[in-house]
Amino acid sequence: MLNHAKTGVLAGAVATGLLISGCGALPSGDDGERRIRVGTTSAPSTLDPASAWDGSWELFKNVYQTLLYFPTGSTRPEPDAAQSCAFEDRDSKVYSCTLRPGLTFSDGHRLDAEAVKYSIDRVRTINSPTGPAPLLANLAKVEAAGSRTVTFRLKKPDSTFPFVLATPAAALVDPAEYPADTPRGQRHTIVGSGPYLLKSYEPGRRAVLAANPAYKGEAKRKNDAVDIEYYTSSEKLMADLKAGELDLSFRGMTPRQVTELNDHGGVRDGVKLTQVVGAEINYLVFNPRHRSVANPAVRRAVANLVDRDALIHEVYQGTSEALYSMVPRGVASHSTPFYERYPRPDKDKAAALLAAAGVSVPVPLTFWYTTDRYGAATEAQFKELERQLESSELFDITVKGLPWTKFQEGYQKGHYPVFGRGWFPDFPDPDNYIAPFVGERNAVGTPYESARITEELLPRSRRKPDRGGTAEYFAEAQEIIADDVRLLPLWQGRLYVAAREDVGGVEWSLDPSTIMIMSELYKLDW
Repeated sequence: MLNHAKTGVLAGAVATGLLISGCGALPSGDDGERRIRVGTTSAPSTLDPASAWDGSWELFKNVYQTLLYFPTGSTRPEPDAAQSCAFEDRDSKVYSCTLRPGLTFSDGHRLDAEAVKYSIDRVRTINSPTGPAPLLANLAKVEAAGSRTVTFRLKKPDSTFPFVLATPAAALVDPAEYPADTPRGQRHTIVGSGPYLLKSYEPGRRAVLAANPAYKGEAKRKNDAVDIEYYTSSEKLMADLKAGELDLSFRGMTPRQVTELNDHGGVRDGVKLTQVVGAEINYLVFNPRHRSVANPAVRRAVANLVDRDALIHEVYQGTSEALYSMVPRGVASHSTPFYERYPRPDKDKAAALLAAAGVSVPVPLTFWYTTDRYGAATEAQFKELERQLESSELFDITVKGLPWTKFQEGYQKGHYPVFGRGWFPDFPDPDNYIAPFVGERNAVGTPYESARITEELLPRSRRKPDRGGTAEYFAEAQEIIADDVRLLPLWQGRLYVAAREDVGGVEWSLDPSTIMIMSELYKLDW
């Protein structure tokens, strides 16, 4: 979840911020605790930042602190735990930060330069298969000088590195509480330095956050406490929101629920719907080490049969839009190479590809998905894909689903020939829609060897501080991906937040990587 240039990247998010500026001071409340209750279907997989490169970041960004952060309405990282940061050279290979004075962790231990070095080195040492270590792959060395200066020396020039430091991949942890070379395990506590403390935690059920009185950073809390309720049912989540048991719902509404609210002008039963710029993408992954999809003709045939418009209409009821590139619309360097190659479902073209490659039909394929990660419509999506491919009589599809933990274990071990994933960006730069999916070690656990992308295009793009000058590199990378179809983009999400009408700060609460910043939320009657 990173970012670079202020210009051209998620301009819509910035525009949204400009439209709601000048909302004034918060209404004053009584002396009681000002608490916000949030519901979501996206529960953390772990509380250790060394082991999570997934939706756990929703919690991490509110409890752990990082050297840099993304201000509301901006796509440029600014200091948070750091007082200042800058590249020391013209090649973007040496980056230094000076910490704020007097930083402490929530247990009272000092947060100094050595603790920062420990936190970053720990992620790299543990190198968890489900963790964010790949985001730090270009880091050669971390140096601590005195109590407040940290220097990062990179292997290759990388103007995107500051954005990595604004993500939970660089979350700061207490060396006394987090082992240097192993994950912390299933402990239900967090020792961080962010704006909130994790007061209590019940896995899969609830996280209770309280204001951290020792926090020193840029977040200005507009509430005193946040209860996060984790749901397995979108129906139950929405029922509780309508009943006033929740103040806000984030990540968990079904397309039908969104459509019903939209049909009533965005407000119904005291609940108001807010649409924000969405950076989520959904895609299929093909593992060419499996015999069934090793032949590019099979993957290209699938690409020629997928009907994105039907998928969006039948399953998502217009709450998403067709995606023809791994880089979504609204992010700099977006193009549509999959549309140029596979503009519409074409059974004859798919059949010709398979015949020319000597592939017997129907081709048996098993598609895997997670049952509890990307929303209630995921199962319906895969049933629709099954229907589309089998109606061509060229494929015989079996669909299987698993809970996220088991699903994640399976794709990391290379068990699935074809599987579905979603992606919320680490940062809204095109680099983060290409780099995480290529190379021997990547975010989908399926090696993707492309020397042209990993050794030439990405390194060249990272030499450019002006991210607007990288379009040619990402255009070619997208062409390569569309040609061999190891990744098949399906749709780009539109992000919706449903909140009670007395909740303020919703428009400001999502950072450029669409993670909810809980400190921005408040009640209008406080």
